[in-house]
Amino acid sequence: MSPHGAVSTRTKVAVRAGALTGALSRLTGRGAGATISGRVINEIAPHALDELAIGLRVALVSATNGKTTTTKLLAAAVRTLGEPVATNHTGANLTSGIAPVLAAARKPGLAVIEADERALAKVVEPLAPELLVLGNLSRDQLDRYGEVHAVGAAWRRIAEAHPDLHVVANASDPHVVHAADPARTTWVALGLPWRSDAATCPVCARLLDWGADRFHCPGCGFAQPETPNRLDGDTLVLDGTRVTLDLALPGRWNRDNAALAITAAVSHYGIDPQVAADAAAAVDTVAGRYMRVPLADGRRARVLLAKNPAGWSEVLQWVHDTGRSVVIAVNARAADGKDPSWLWDVPYELLRGLPTAAAGERCLDVAVRLRYADVEHIVEADARRAAPRLPGDEPVLICSYTQFSALYRKYGDPRA
Repeated sequence: MSPHGAVSTRTKVAVRAGALTGALSRLTGRGAGATISGRVINEIAPHALDELAIGLRVALVSATNGKTTTTKLLAAAVRTLGEPVATNHTGANLTSGIAPVLAAARKPGLAVIEADERALAKVVEPLAPELLVLGNLSRDQLDRYGEVHAVGAAWRRIAEAHPDLHVVANASDPHVVHAADPARTTWVALGLPWRSDAATCPVCARLLDWGADRFHCPGCGFAQPETPNRLDGDTLVLDGTRVTLDLALPGRWNRDNAALAITAAVSHYGIDPQVAADAAAAVDTVAGRYMRVPLADGRRARVLLAKNPAGWSEVLQWVHDTGRSVVIAVNARAADGKDPSWLWDVPYELLRGLPTAAAGERCLDVAVRLRYADVEHIVEADARRAAPRLPGDEPVLICSYTQFSALYRKYGDPRA
């Protein structure tokens, strides 16, 4: 690492090599080039992140669900300050995805960076963020990563090591509350519809008592923190100020994401709440999430990404409420998680009475789960062939990660 905060010759060479590798990846059609570019940078210059963050005021956003969207909403709000803002808008949230963003950033300036929840501890020290935004913690790909408690413990070590770090955090998630408590935290109560991963106290392991919208541990007294900031339906209340969330993005889960982003914009950057809310309202797609893709019959289908039981539950509730036709497209590759047993934790019963198709490489696993849920359905492995067989103006394709990625590569706007 170079002295006096300068970018070393080694890092400069690494950035050039990474850029060339990324360009070759795009030219040969192997990928968008961002991840391989970052791998080259980090391999050649192990301290590249430390040096590339010089001159940037960094905010890090992390969660199991919603971190890509929260990052985009916060970046949109921060841009109203009129300063340069760097962000990893494609959702590449490991060190390999972060390095090229920092290398291309205008300095001095701001950076709003999404970090994978398991990688957060690896990037806090080199990036020296002034703000952390923490959403939820739930099960995700247990065949690849550890239990929720392990991730929460890693987050807490960050807060203990940096007690003066400003954190904006979800006050309704016990794992997040325990993790963020040692830091200088601004809480916002969002509610926690998915509580299956928050049954026990992260302090003493007793079963938590859940009220309508609060948790409390009868054993050690650990409880949801009091806060003047809360989400009330489609209204965000910030210390008495009420801001309506008129989002282009669908679903209750995106109101949660927006509430976190706007709270961070107001409490940390001093942005007017309505200005931040207006910036969030202008966002209508996030790295391909919610994009519309053409079908063979001339209609278009709405694409949603769901990666774990908590996310699937939110999306299925939205489909249930809107009454749309739906294709459930599931793969079980490494990026999806090879174990599809999570299908049995998802409330597919919400789809009863709705035109439904089982699709993806694991369409038969999906079909069995739908049958046990008493959901009438068709089976067609190709999601875009399944959708035209369903009625409605705009069927919904709910996709696991690799199903979604294939559609995004073909139809998505890389700037989204």
